[in-house]
Amino acid sequence: MTESNGIVIQLEQVKERVAKVVELAQSLGADSAEVAMSRQQGLSVGTRMGEVETVEFTNDGALGLTVYMDGRKGSASTADLSEGALQQAVQAAVNIAKYTSVDDCSGLADKSLLAMEPEDLDLYHPHAITTDEAIDIAKACEESALTVDNRITNSDGASLDSFEGFKVYGNTNGQLVGYPSSRHSLSCVMIATDGDDMQRDYAYSVNRRFDLLDSTESIGRQASLEAVSRLNAQKLPTGKVPVMFKADIANTIFGHFIAAISGGNLYRKSSFLVDSIGKQVFPNFLNISERPHIKQALASSAFDSEGVKTVDREIITDGCLATYLLTSYSARKLGLETTGHAGGIHNWVLNAQGEGAGGDFDAMLKKLGTGFLVTELMGQGVNVVNGDYSRGAAGFWVENGEIAFPVSEVTIAGTLQEIFKGLVAVGSDTDYRGSIRTGSLLINEMQVAGN
Repeated sequence: MTESNGIVIQLEQVKERVAKVVELAQSLGADSAEVAMSRQQGLSVGTRMGEVETVEFTNDGALGLTVYMDGRKGSASTADLSEGALQQAVQAAVNIAKYTSVDDCSGLADKSLLAMEPEDLDLYHPHAITTDEAIDIAKACEESALTVDNRITNSDGASLDSFEGFKVYGNTNGQLVGYPSSRHSLSCVMIATDGDDMQRDYAYSVNRRFDLLDSTESIGRQASLEAVSRLNAQKLPTGKVPVMFKADIANTIFGHFIAAISGGNLYRKSSFLVDSIGKQVFPNFLNISERPHIKQALASSAFDSEGVKTVDREIITDGCLATYLLTSYSARKLGLETTGHAGGIHNWVLNAQGEGAGGDFDAMLKKLGTGFLVTELMGQGVNVVNGDYSRGAAGFWVENGEIAFPVSEVTIAGTLQEIFKGLVAVGSDTDYRGSIRTGSLLINEMQVAGN
């Protein structure tokens, strides 16, 4: 990989290019313009059964620009940063803008909301690693997994990824900002066999800092134990039962919530949470806070993809909806102000008080008592227009707070409205590997379709 200061030098060079493109757009008749560029470079290796399967070097990026002229909008992009290519891209965007229809809601974000001097969130921790070193780490992870249990008969491979890159954003409001970042991950997928039954499962670790990844031994061991635990799965009789979502898939529930409170769905009236600000959506023990500026966190950002400054924000307060998630465009459509969510959310932190604080994973199983622990979801049967929810699932049947046997080939169903309000407890077994920091979720009941 490149030396650590290489990305920083590239970032400054790209800032100069972005500033030139902004000037060029204005000289060609644009009222306003915005330009963004991201670049990523790094190494990805994959091994399977001790053999190297893939070695990939990544070095890519593209510059995208949007111009606004008399309420009309035109966009273009280029991976070539030469003077001639940039001139062509700007001219193309200007030409497109001449033929698009007028939209009073389009345009740059309000200048007063922009992050002109964003704070450093310590997101850049490059790690110099050779291809041989990366291969050795992936092999070691797989080797440790193969020794865990004699029912581990095969591997779907281990992979190590180490990337660094940057984002730059500039516009005609005088904003020119950018930051470097890094991301490293190690994963392993193992296959367990017992007679005719074969099951696979995985484990992974991801971090801004390479030295904070979980060890090869712990990832390999977890992948094998997860695969073995799924052997000889059974179906369940159809009925309504309490359901617990394990922490690493519990974030999917909030993913649907995010879609339902996002501006695009709201102004199109295609969400079951239209006109829900201040209304009870979850039980009153639940609070969800957004904290965009957590140092080194995976979803931290000082500004969104429109350059809007990100701020600490309460999403759910005592179970009630406190805000929508808006871009500049969707905010104007709704007669509101952007919330800095162009490009997604930034570090949601769940906090359950009192009766809703479920304790660690074992305590959550005790709280579940007898019911279905979901560890895997399949399919996309979720409708945010009316809240209908139906997905394939696998996991474990729990009796008297103890895991009894693995379960596969069932469907869980309900409505998102029922799931949200039927939340009984949130575990303290928080998963930090994504943008939503949540523990396991216990839902009072859902329809399970099996035999």
